Amino acid sequence: MTHSQYCPPFLFGNGHIQTIYPVLFRKIPTLLYTRERIETPDNDFLDIDWSFTNSDRLVIISHGLEGNTTRTYVKAMVQAVNGGGWDALAWNYRSCSGEPNRQLRSYHNGATDDLARVIDHARKKRSYKEIALVGFSLGGNLTLVHLGRDQVDPLVRKAVVFSVPCDLAASADVLTKPSNTLYMKRFLILLHQKIKDKMAIMPHAIDDKGYEKIKTFKDFDDRYTAPIHGFKDAHDYWEKCSSSQFIPAIKIPCLIINALNDPFLPPQCFPVAEAAGNPNITLKTPDSGGHVGFVSFKGPYWSEQQTVSFLNRP
Repeated sequence: MTHSQYCPPFLFGNGHIQTIYPVLFRKIPTLLYTRERIETPDNDFLDIDWSFTNSDRLVIISHGLEGNTTRTYVKAMVQAVNGGGWDALAWNYRSCSGEPNRQLRSYHNGATDDLARVIDHARKKRSYKEIALVGFSLGGNLTLVHLGRDQVDPLVRKAVVFSVPCDLAASADVLTKPSNTLYMKRFLILLHQKIKDKMAIMPHAIDDKGYEKIKTFKDFDDRYTAPIHGFKDAHDYWEKCSSSQFIPAIKIPCLIINALNDPFLPPQCFPVAEAAGNPNITLKTPDSGGHVGFVSFKGPYWSEQQTVSFLNRP
Protein backbone atom coordinates (compact mmCIF):
# COMPACT_ATOMS: atom_id res chain seq x y z
CA MET A 1 0.00 0.00 0.00
CA THR A 2 1.31 3.43 -0.94
CA HIS A 3 0.01 6.95 -0.65
CA SER A 4 0.14 8.57 -4.05
CA GLN A 5 1.83 11.79 -4.96
CA TYR A 6 -1.19 12.84 -7.01
CA CYS A 7 -1.95 16.51 -6.41
CA PRO A 8 -5.23 17.90 -7.73
CA PRO A 9 -5.36 21.28 -9.46
CA PHE A 10 -6.06 24.34 -7.34
CA LEU A 11 -9.63 24.32 -5.98
CA PHE A 12 -10.14 20.73 -7.19
CA GLY A 13 -9.39 18.88 -3.95
CA ASN A 14 -13.05 18.15 -3.20
CA GLY A 15 -14.12 14.59 -4.08
CA HIS A 16 -17.43 15.67 -5.60
CA ILE A 17 -15.74 18.21 -7.86
CA GLN A 18 -13.20 15.59 -8.95
CA THR A 19 -16.07 13.19 -9.72
CA ILE A 20 -18.34 15.56 -11.61
CA TYR A 21 -15.93 17.78 -13.55
CA PRO A 22 -14.67 15.17 -16.06
CA VAL A 23 -18.22 14.04 -16.82
CA LEU A 24 -19.40 17.55 -17.68
CA PHE A 25 -16.36 19.32 -19.01
CA ARG A 26 -13.58 17.02 -20.19
CA LYS A 27 -13.25 16.88 -23.95
CA ILE A 28 -11.54 14.03 -25.79
CA PRO A 29 -10.31 14.30 -29.39
CA THR A 30 -12.24 12.22 -31.89
CA LEU A 31 -11.77 8.50 -31.34
CA LEU A 32 -12.79 6.13 -34.11
CA TYR A 33 -13.73 2.68 -32.90
CA THR A 34 -14.11 -0.46 -34.97
CA ARG A 35 -17.23 -2.15 -33.60
CA GLU A 36 -17.75 -5.89 -33.50
CA ARG A 37 -20.62 -7.96 -32.15
CA ILE A 38 -19.96 -11.19 -30.27
CA GLU A 39 -22.79 -13.70 -30.14
CA THR A 40 -23.15 -15.47 -26.78
CA PRO A 41 -24.17 -19.11 -26.13
CA ASP A 42 -27.53 -18.00 -24.68
CA ASN A 43 -28.57 -16.30 -27.93
CA ASP A 44 -27.55 -12.85 -26.81
CA PHE A 45 -24.73 -10.52 -27.80
CA LEU A 46 -21.93 -8.26 -26.61
CA ASP A 47 -20.86 -5.19 -28.59
CA ILE A 48 -17.14 -4.47 -28.37
CA ASP A 49 -15.14 -1.54 -29.70
CA TRP A 50 -11.55 -1.87 -30.94
CA SER A 51 -8.84 0.76 -31.31
CA PHE A 52 -5.86 -0.73 -33.13
CA THR A 53 -2.24 0.37 -33.21
CA ASN A 54 -0.95 -2.85 -34.82
CA SER A 55 0.47 -3.91 -31.47
CA ASP A 56 0.96 -7.45 -30.21
CA ARG A 57 -0.30 -6.33 -26.79
CA LEU A 58 -3.93 -5.62 -25.88
CA VAL A 59 -5.70 -3.76 -23.07
CA ILE A 60 -9.33 -4.74 -22.40
CA ILE A 61 -11.28 -1.95 -20.68
CA SER A 62 -14.37 -2.50 -18.51
CA HIS A 63 -16.59 0.54 -17.79
CA GLY A 64 -18.57 1.48 -14.69
CA LEU A 65 -22.22 1.21 -13.68
CA GLU A 66 -24.50 2.48 -16.44
CA GLY A 67 -21.48 3.41 -18.52
CA ASN A 68 -20.44 2.34 -22.00
CA THR A 69 -17.52 2.64 -24.39
CA THR A 70 -18.39 6.24 -25.29
CA ARG A 71 -17.84 7.54 -21.76
CA THR A 72 -15.08 10.12 -21.54
CA TYR A 73 -13.01 8.15 -19.03
CA VAL A 74 -13.10 5.08 -21.29
CA LYS A 75 -12.12 6.95 -24.45
CA ALA A 76 -9.35 8.79 -22.63
CA MET A 77 -7.94 5.51 -21.35
CA VAL A 78 -8.15 3.99 -24.83
CA GLN A 79 -6.11 6.88 -26.21
CA ALA A 80 -3.61 6.66 -23.36
CA VAL A 81 -2.90 2.94 -23.79
CA ASN A 82 -2.78 3.35 -27.57
CA GLY A 83 -0.15 6.02 -27.03
CA GLY A 84 1.69 3.63 -24.72
CA GLY A 85 1.99 1.00 -27.42
CA TRP A 86 -1.09 -1.16 -26.83
CA ASP A 87 -4.16 -2.04 -28.86
CA ALA A 88 -7.37 -1.37 -26.93
CA LEU A 89 -10.68 -3.17 -26.71
CA ALA A 90 -13.45 -1.43 -24.78
CA TRP A 91 -16.52 -3.58 -24.29
CA ASN A 92 -20.13 -2.74 -23.55
CA TYR A 93 -21.95 -4.82 -20.97
CA ARG A 94 -25.28 -6.33 -21.88
CA SER A 95 -27.85 -3.55 -22.41
CA CYS A 96 -25.16 -0.84 -22.48
CA SER A 97 -24.31 -0.54 -26.19
CA GLY A 98 -27.39 1.38 -27.25
CA GLU A 99 -29.48 -1.64 -28.22
CA PRO A 100 -31.49 -3.73 -25.73
CA ASN A 101 -30.25 -7.27 -25.38
CA ARG A 102 -32.37 -10.28 -26.26
CA GLN A 103 -32.38 -11.99 -22.89
CA LEU A 104 -33.75 -10.95 -19.52
CA ARG A 105 -30.35 -11.14 -17.85
CA SER A 106 -28.28 -7.99 -17.76
CA TYR A 107 -24.88 -7.13 -16.30
CA HIS A 108 -23.88 -7.07 -12.65
CA ASN A 109 -20.82 -7.07 -10.38
CA GLY A 110 -20.30 -10.81 -10.65
CA ALA A 111 -21.04 -11.40 -14.34
CA THR A 112 -17.48 -12.43 -15.10
CA ASP A 113 -18.56 -14.95 -17.72
CA ASP A 114 -19.03 -12.11 -20.20
CA LEU A 115 -15.61 -10.64 -19.41
CA ALA A 116 -14.04 -14.09 -19.89
CA ARG A 117 -15.85 -14.42 -23.21
CA VAL A 118 -14.46 -11.09 -24.42
CA ILE A 119 -10.93 -12.12 -23.40
CA ASP A 120 -11.28 -15.46 -25.16
CA HIS A 121 -12.63 -13.81 -28.31
CA ALA A 122 -9.75 -11.31 -28.40
CA ARG A 123 -7.04 -13.95 -28.03
CA LYS A 124 -8.56 -16.01 -30.84
CA LYS A 125 -9.10 -13.05 -33.17
CA ARG A 126 -5.54 -11.72 -33.15
CA SER A 127 -2.14 -13.10 -32.21
CA TYR A 128 -1.55 -11.12 -29.04
CA LYS A 129 1.42 -11.96 -26.86
CA GLU A 130 0.01 -10.23 -23.79
CA ILE A 131 -3.35 -9.00 -22.52
CA ALA A 132 -3.94 -6.52 -19.69
CA LEU A 133 -7.21 -5.61 -17.99
CA VAL A 134 -8.32 -2.13 -16.92
CA GLY A 135 -11.53 -1.55 -15.00
CA PHE A 136 -13.42 1.40 -13.55
CA SER A 137 -15.77 1.24 -10.55
CA LEU A 138 -18.14 -1.70 -11.21
CA GLY A 139 -15.78 -2.73 -14.01
CA GLY A 140 -12.91 -2.69 -11.54
CA ASN A 141 -14.83 -4.90 -9.12
CA LEU A 142 -15.75 -7.25 -11.98
CA THR A 143 -12.10 -7.44 -13.00
CA LEU A 144 -10.90 -8.30 -9.49
CA VAL A 145 -13.61 -10.92 -9.04
CA HIS A 146 -12.61 -12.56 -12.31
CA LEU A 147 -8.91 -12.53 -11.47
CA GLY A 148 -9.39 -13.97 -8.00
CA ARG A 149 -12.29 -16.37 -8.53
CA ASP A 150 -12.13 -17.73 -12.08
CA GLN A 151 -9.69 -19.61 -14.24
CA VAL A 152 -7.85 -16.76 -15.94
CA ASP A 153 -6.50 -16.89 -19.48
CA PRO A 154 -2.70 -17.23 -19.29
CA LEU A 155 -2.28 -14.32 -21.72
CA VAL A 156 -3.70 -11.97 -19.08
CA ARG A 157 -0.55 -10.69 -17.37
CA LYS A 158 -1.46 -7.42 -15.58
CA ALA A 159 -4.44 -5.41 -14.39
CA VAL A 160 -5.20 -1.87 -13.23
CA VAL A 161 -8.46 -0.88 -11.54
CA PHE A 162 -9.82 2.41 -10.24
CA SER A 163 -12.48 3.55 -7.78
CA VAL A 164 -13.47 -0.01 -6.90
CA PRO A 165 -16.42 -0.69 -4.54
CA CYS A 166 -14.66 -3.71 -3.05
CA ASP A 167 -17.41 -4.05 -0.44
CA LEU A 168 -20.68 -3.69 -2.32
CA ALA A 169 -22.92 -3.52 0.74
CA ALA A 170 -20.87 -0.74 2.30
CA SER A 171 -20.73 1.21 -0.95
CA ALA A 172 -24.48 0.84 -1.49
CA ASP A 173 -25.04 2.13 2.03
CA VAL A 174 -22.81 5.20 1.64
CA LEU A 175 -24.69 6.14 -1.54
CA THR A 176 -27.85 6.55 0.53
CA LYS A 177 -26.30 9.54 2.32
CA PRO A 178 -27.85 12.96 1.53
CA SER A 179 -24.54 14.15 0.07
CA ASN A 180 -24.84 11.44 -2.60
CA THR A 181 -28.49 12.01 -3.51
CA LEU A 182 -27.62 13.43 -6.93
CA TYR A 183 -25.67 10.32 -7.92
CA MET A 184 -28.30 7.92 -6.57
CA LYS A 185 -31.12 9.62 -8.44
CA ARG A 186 -29.12 9.63 -11.67
CA PHE A 187 -28.30 5.93 -11.42
CA LEU A 188 -31.92 5.01 -10.72
CA ILE A 189 -33.15 7.07 -13.70
CA LEU A 190 -30.67 5.34 -16.02
CA LEU A 191 -31.51 1.90 -14.62
CA HIS A 192 -35.23 2.61 -15.00
CA GLN A 193 -34.72 3.22 -18.69
CA LYS A 194 -33.04 -0.18 -18.98
CA ILE A 195 -36.08 -1.77 -17.34
CA LYS A 196 -38.41 0.01 -19.75
CA ASP A 197 -36.28 -1.14 -22.69
CA LYS A 198 -36.64 -4.73 -21.47
CA MET A 199 -40.39 -4.31 -21.01
CA ALA A 200 -40.72 -3.28 -24.65
CA ILE A 201 -39.35 -6.61 -25.89
CA MET A 202 -40.49 -8.97 -23.09
CA PRO A 203 -43.50 -7.39 -21.36
CA HIS A 204 -44.52 -10.60 -19.58
CA ALA A 205 -41.09 -11.11 -17.98
CA ILE A 206 -40.47 -7.76 -16.30
CA ASP A 207 -42.35 -4.60 -15.33
CA ASP A 208 -41.76 -1.26 -13.63
CA LYS A 209 -44.98 -0.99 -11.64
CA GLY A 210 -44.23 1.02 -8.52
CA TYR A 211 -40.71 1.88 -9.65
CA GLU A 212 -41.07 5.31 -8.06
CA LYS A 213 -40.83 3.58 -4.66
CA ILE A 214 -37.27 2.46 -5.44
CA LYS A 215 -34.92 4.89 -3.72
CA THR A 216 -31.72 2.91 -3.13
CA PHE A 217 -29.55 0.20 -4.66
CA LYS A 218 -30.96 -2.22 -2.09
CA ASP A 219 -34.46 -1.54 -3.39
CA PHE A 220 -33.32 -2.01 -6.99
CA ASP A 221 -31.18 -5.08 -6.40
CA ASP A 222 -33.84 -6.77 -4.26
CA ARG A 223 -36.44 -6.31 -6.99
CA TYR A 224 -34.40 -6.79 -10.16
CA THR A 225 -30.69 -7.72 -9.96
CA ALA A 226 -30.95 -10.51 -7.40
CA PRO A 227 -33.96 -12.51 -8.68
CA ILE A 228 -33.04 -12.14 -12.35
CA HIS A 229 -29.49 -13.37 -11.80
CA GLY A 230 -30.04 -16.14 -9.28
CA PHE A 231 -29.32 -14.44 -5.95
CA LYS A 232 -31.55 -14.66 -2.87
CA ASP A 233 -31.68 -10.90 -2.35
CA ALA A 234 -29.53 -7.80 -2.53
CA HIS A 235 -27.37 -8.79 0.42
CA ASP A 236 -26.71 -12.23 -1.04
CA TYR A 237 -25.72 -10.58 -4.33
CA TRP A 238 -23.45 -8.08 -2.62
CA GLU A 239 -21.82 -10.72 -0.42
CA LYS A 240 -21.06 -13.09 -3.28
CA CYS A 241 -19.86 -10.42 -5.72
CA SER A 242 -17.75 -8.12 -3.55
CA SER A 243 -14.18 -8.29 -4.81
CA SER A 244 -12.36 -7.84 -1.48
CA GLN A 245 -12.70 -11.56 -0.70
CA PHE A 246 -11.05 -12.52 -3.99
CA ILE A 247 -8.05 -10.17 -3.87
CA PRO A 248 -5.87 -12.58 -1.85
CA ALA A 249 -6.11 -15.15 -4.65
CA ILE A 250 -5.03 -12.89 -7.53
CA LYS A 251 -1.92 -14.31 -9.19
CA ILE A 252 -0.86 -11.52 -11.57
CA PRO A 253 0.49 -8.00 -10.88
CA CYS A 254 -2.49 -5.78 -10.15
CA LEU A 255 -2.68 -2.08 -9.31
CA ILE A 256 -5.69 -0.90 -7.31
CA ILE A 257 -6.22 2.86 -6.99
CA ASN A 258 -8.98 4.15 -4.70
CA ALA A 259 -8.99 7.81 -3.69
CA LEU A 260 -9.60 8.53 -0.02
CA ASN A 261 -12.09 11.29 -0.88
CA ASP A 262 -14.13 9.12 -3.27
CA PRO A 263 -17.77 9.87 -2.33
CA PHE A 264 -18.81 6.33 -3.31
CA LEU A 265 -16.27 4.48 -1.18
CA PRO A 266 -16.47 4.03 2.61
CA PRO A 267 -13.50 2.65 4.60
CA GLN A 268 -14.55 -0.96 3.89
CA CYS A 269 -13.74 -0.41 0.21
CA PHE A 270 -10.03 0.08 0.86
CA PRO A 271 -8.68 -3.50 0.91
CA VAL A 272 -5.58 -2.78 2.99
CA ALA A 273 -5.31 -6.16 4.71
CA GLU A 274 -6.09 -8.11 1.55
CA ALA A 275 -3.47 -6.22 -0.44
CA ALA A 276 -0.88 -6.56 2.31
CA GLY A 277 -1.23 -10.34 2.21
CA ASN A 278 -0.73 -10.65 -1.55
CA PRO A 279 2.61 -9.57 -3.08
CA ASN A 280 0.96 -9.29 -6.49
CA ILE A 281 -1.21 -6.38 -5.34
CA THR A 282 -0.19 -2.73 -5.26
CA LEU A 283 -2.79 -0.59 -3.48
CA LYS A 284 -2.59 3.18 -3.91
CA THR A 285 -4.83 5.44 -1.86
CA PRO A 286 -4.29 9.06 -2.91
CA ASP A 287 -5.85 11.67 -0.65
CA SER A 288 -7.73 13.12 -3.60
CA GLY A 289 -9.19 11.91 -6.89
CA GLY A 290 -12.91 11.49 -6.35
CA HIS A 291 -14.70 8.69 -8.16
CA VAL A 292 -13.04 8.00 -11.52
CA GLY A 293 -11.67 11.53 -11.39
CA PHE A 294 -7.95 12.29 -10.94
CA VAL A 295 -8.27 15.51 -12.93
CA SER A 296 -5.33 17.12 -14.65
CA PHE A 297 -5.27 20.20 -16.86
CA LYS A 298 -2.00 19.26 -18.55
CA GLY A 299 -2.03 16.20 -20.78
CA PRO A 300 -3.45 12.81 -19.75
CA TYR A 301 -5.10 12.44 -16.36
CA TRP A 302 -2.99 11.02 -13.55
CA SER A 303 -4.97 7.76 -13.68
CA GLU A 304 -4.02 7.26 -17.32
CA GLN A 305 -0.37 8.02 -16.63
CA GLN A 306 -0.37 5.51 -13.78
CA THR A 307 -1.93 2.85 -16.00
CA VAL A 308 0.55 3.16 -18.86
CA SER A 309 3.47 3.26 -16.46
CA PHE A 310 2.33 0.13 -14.63
CA LEU A 311 1.51 -1.82 -17.77
CA ASN A 312 4.83 -0.97 -19.44
CA ARG A 313 6.91 -1.78 -16.38
CA PRO A 314 9.23 -4.76 -17.13
